[in-house]
Amino acid sequence: MNHITLGNVDITRIWEYFGPVGMTPDTFFPESPKEVWDQNTSWLDPHFLDARNNVVNSAIQTWLLRSDGRTILVDTGVGNHKERPYAPVWSHLKTDFLSNLARAGVTPEDVDIVINTHLHIDHVGWNTYLDDRTWVPTFPNATYLMPKDDFDYWNPANGHEPLLGRGNQNVFEDSVAPVHQAGLTQLWEHGHRIDGSLRLDAAPGHTPGSSVLTLTSGTDRAVFVGDMLHNPVQILEPDTNSCFCEDPAGARVTRRKVLGWAADNNALVIPAHLGGHGAAEVIREGDSFAVKGWAPFAPYSGQA
Repeated sequence: MNHITLGNVDITRIWEYFGPVGMTPDTFFPESPKEVWDQNTSWLDPHFLDARNNVVNSAIQTWLLRSDGRTILVDTGVGNHKERPYAPVWSHLKTDFLSNLARAGVTPEDVDIVINTHLHIDHVGWNTYLDDRTWVPTFPNATYLMPKDDFDYWNPANGHEPLLGRGNQNVFEDSVAPVHQAGLTQLWEHGHRIDGSLRLDAAPGHTPGSSVLTLTSGTDRAVFVGDMLHNPVQILEPDTNSCFCEDPAGARVTRRKVLGWAADNNALVIPAHLGGHGAAEVIREGDSFAVKGWAPFAPYSGQA
């Protein structure tokens, strides 16, 4: 099953990619103790770790929400035909993402809101598609909600030197600027209420403008955390950052804060890149957290 309902909000998982991203655990998560991976290999492999080859497995996926009569996408993956000279694993892809979206009953014209939790290479790609030689908005009727802090940070005109550096080359130009120039973006700061069930909040650390989307509907709770965590090891070791966190100290504070809220409110934690069942229930365990259970989403099978 790739569909669940929480309160009045329907959630569908839309796959773009699942598999290795060319990084070992100690490269992707340089602060994570090796013994944590060794002690948990039995359940990390294969959804979160390819133990045989010692590489991290990761999902690229979009969360499709239907809420208050609107169709909403949370993050838009890598995209097709993008030139990514410093991220070859994401360069010139030809995935079935739009067909997978269509199988969920959604055309690009149906989308009302696109949420980019932050503006990294693998969260904005399907914002645009290549029409002849021009990048144009994929979702022409949507409002693209982007955190202003990230928009300013990644805008080449502002001259920042991000940690990800050239790994994000071309991303602003082909996946952000075209929708902004088309007048489809809404740049928000601090927080943004979408409807009675959904609220965006700043969650800086991974990037200056990183955000989380909180779902509160009836007795159900969930939080879409973007890249606040990439792997369940970061639930067990919440002070462990990925190598892509621009502000390591801030990322640790955000991760502990959001995981704590999720544990205290029985909220489903839904990251952008978790393979397997895609989302987790967490509980407090001493000064850390543990996985209480998994969402009922089906693990990747090669099908939409």
